[in-house]
Amino acid sequence: MFQDKKEIEKILSALGEQLDAVNATVPELVVCGGSALNVLGLVSRTTKDVDVVAFVTMNDLHLEKAEPFPKALSEASKKVARDFDLIETWLNSGPTSAVDLGLPEGLMKRVETRKFGRSLTIHFLSRFDQICFKLYAAVDQGMGKHYNDLLLLEPNAKELEEAAQWSMTHDVSESFRQSIKDLLRHMGHEDVAERL
Repeated sequence: MFQDKKEIEKILSALGEQLDAVNATVPELVVCGGSALNVLGLVSRTTKDVDVVAFVTMNDLHLEKAEPFPKALSEASKKVARDFDLIETWLNSGPTSAVDLGLPEGLMKRVETRKFGRSLTIHFLSRFDQICFKLYAAVDQGMGKHYNDLLLLEPNAKELEEAAQWSMTHDVSESFRQSIKDLLRHMGHEDVAERL
């Protein structure tokens, strides 16, 4: 479990050091979820992992699925897991399937980028893009940490409407649309629900 921003940055710095030690060349990472929220100071809560949404290919800032991890990244993350007594999957590509259906437009223009050593560059999802992911996850996985994160991000009606429109491209079923509308009503955004 990572307790706060400082601890997450310490772990990522250790990952960068492991990569630097073997002069590894790995893709830049796009990261979402609790660790990104903590690092950017948007939400402060414990989290157990670092969720990699995509790899960035440098030549054209093209995003591709974050799987499989390159060998050097995989080995470095295992060493960090051992050194800090973390779960082996602390660095994972859990949300990368989102790449197949399309990420929010302009996402890379909004990321906040940090370097950890020479070899590791991480692009953390912006507040707006986190709202998109959290709204989708709150509907898809039920109330819980994603819904709580969404509330803490304090999205306005316009942001929620855009996030809902994006979420519905990832699940085009009528039942999902109804679930989004129900969630928005629960949040007090009846007006947004009616426009969907």
